[in-house]
Amino acid sequence: MRNWQLDVRPIAGALGAEIHGIDIGGDLDDEQVAAIRRAWLEHCVVFFRDQTLPPERFMAFAARFGRPIEYPFVKGIEGYPKIIQVAKFENEKMNFGGIWHADTTYLEDPPIATMLVAREVPPVGGDTLFANQYLAYEMLSAGLKQTLDGLIGVSSSAKADVTKTREDRLKTSATDEAGHEFIAEHPVVRVHAETGRKALYVNFAHTVRFKGWTEAESRPLLDFLFQHQVRPEFTCRFDWQPGSLAFWDNRCAQHNPINDYQGYRRIMHRITLAGDKSA
Repeated sequence: MRNWQLDVRPIAGALGAEIHGIDIGGDLDDEQVAAIRRAWLEHCVVFFRDQTLPPERFMAFAARFGRPIEYPFVKGIEGYPKIIQVAKFENEKMNFGGIWHADTTYLEDPPIATMLVAREVPPVGGDTLFANQYLAYEMLSAGLKQTLDGLIGVSSSAKADVTKTREDRLKTSATDEAGHEFIAEHPVVRVHAETGRKALYVNFAHTVRFKGWTEAESRPLLDFLFQHQVRPEFTCRFDWQPGSLAFWDNRCAQHNPINDYQGYRRIMHRITLAGDKSA
């Protein structure tokens, strides 16, 4: 074994850490991959700066941590169907996914992780917020935990607030499935398959009700949970630069890209990794 240690620097008390001193576009060995995975599991989201990641190297890095999959609504970039462009252009008002959410919980097996690399960013603004859903669950009362532990959440891809954030991209790069509504059911309290910790697993963008409840009956409790799970003390904030990469655990972290850069463009490339069964 060589004497090597990853340089991991937490950026907030709740979650998030920057990893320095490593070129993730190079050929990583198994020890380096394992160290990155440990940091990712511990901090829920990890960040890298100043990375050179052309699409083929981005795909190679992602494949060391899981199986890249296609996004159901937007086509991938040319030659790389599993890398989608997450973009907002100067003339657009809405930003893609600009709402608190975990990615694609309307799929039967939502991705375990998302990787996002910055290609072009505005001079100021365009940060992303992340929220720790382990803490969101742990800070609930014992009584509410007992209630939630038996509930199933129903997610839909057609929830109006998030649908609006896709409209600009669907005009130019929609897939054949873009008009289809996906619906899936997942435990409201998810047990993480790798850490064994419990996380709150509903989100404002996709969760519409509890299984066996009407939307009207579900709304008061969901509204409370949506506000609770993104309390400031559960969050961190990342400021992007070209070549920055974020790698987050979709099972225990939510994110929200801030739409505060009107008149400027923000171009990112995204890969999601195939999911495991929620439990």
